[in-house]
Amino acid sequence: MLRSIALTVIIFLLAGIQCGCGASGTEPIPQSSPEAPVESQSQKINDEALPETGSSEVTEMDKQLILAINGEELSVTWENNASVEALREAVSSESITVQMSKYGGFEQVGALGTSLPRDDVQTTTEPGDIVLYSGNQIVVFYGSNSWAYTKLGRIQEKSTEELTEMLGRENVTLTISIGSLSSK
Repeated sequence: MLRSIALTVIIFLLAGIQCGCGASGTEPIPQSSPEAPVESQSQKINDEALPETGSSEVTEMDKQLILAINGEELSVTWENNASVEALREAVSSESITVQMSKYGGFEQVGALGTSLPRDDVQTTTEPGDIVLYSGNQIVVFYGSNSWAYTKLGRIQEKSTEELTEMLGRENVTLTISIGSLSSK
């Protein structure tokens, strides 16, 4: 009887070693081979985001949101949030054009024509900030204000004076569209 139990335990242990499972009940440790090095998840995401060299095909990862004010395309650093992703989806088939209205001497505001998810946070804006207000209005600042907004992005490479000249007048038209990194 003791011999039978010992034989059963040995078989159980050998079976555990063969499948990579230990008798401790822990999950098996993934094994890597020289042919397939293990990559971290962040490496995979970064590598997938890069277009292949020499490839003329434009992938979804190559597409970016493009903001133009009165026809001038601006360099924007977009936030990585649900609102920006919903905006990207909204303009994926057709651009959005917004007739803006000057408000308070520090911002231009206009209705997007659609509602986006929002995660409003009390914010003090700076010139160049692009925010979502009330889930359905886009605001571009050339001055400063404190309110609860969802941040969408920030215009780069424009001074406060340039932003004031561009946004501090009547009849401002904002267009958001999808473009390709390769077209820039």
